[in-house]
Amino acid sequence: MAIEIAVKAAAGAPDVLGDCPFCQRVLLTLEEKKVTYKFHLITLSDKPKWFTEVNPEGKVPVAKFDDKWLADSDVIVGIIEEKYPEPSLKTPPEFASVGSKIFGSFVTFFKSKDPSDGSEQALVNELKALDEHLKAHSPYIAGEKITAADLSLAPKLFHLKVALGHFKKWTVPEDLTSYYKYTELLFSRESFVKTKTEEKYVIAGWESKVNP
Repeated sequence: MAIEIAVKAAAGAPDVLGDCPFCQRVLLTLEEKKVTYKFHLITLSDKPKWFTEVNPEGKVPVAKFDDKWLADSDVIVGIIEEKYPEPSLKTPPEFASVGSKIFGSFVTFFKSKDPSDGSEQALVNELKALDEHLKAHSPYIAGEKITAADLSLAPKLFHLKVALGHFKKWTVPEDLTSYYKYTELLFSRESFVKTKTEEKYVIAGWESKVNP
């Protein structure tokens, strides 16, 4: 039986998969495990009644397990791993936090209007740390096999590339060669190509954070 999941629709395009990296993380997990699923696209500015009834907080993603709708991508991914253990996507505990501060650093730098506030360097430091890790443990965070840590990071790194490239004309330093190999590998995976949104929708999603 297919898992039902509610995910964000694209801004201005209610029939197109939207730009939520947490929704994509769940879809990537389902794709990598070859689990059948059916998604409902939710326009967040015009949420359908059934959606707010089963999910009063109105957040995405939410997924239905045993007739109960559950929120939070961490929770959803954990349940998918439990119910569908093969292939395992568990990240070894010692690698679980690799790259976990990149998204927060990216958002801080993205919103920054002060070039001297240190937010750019803080992001570069986090990216360098990931690059160093990948030099020792490539091609993925835990080595040969893709795991949940990669699937959590991949959509966020895609947002980083698109949003900073568009709004700040900023790119990741070229000398982080392991980082570039890693993102190229992730972004070209069949599961990623199938579940990503178009760059224009990523840009539209971040537009409101530049001009709230």
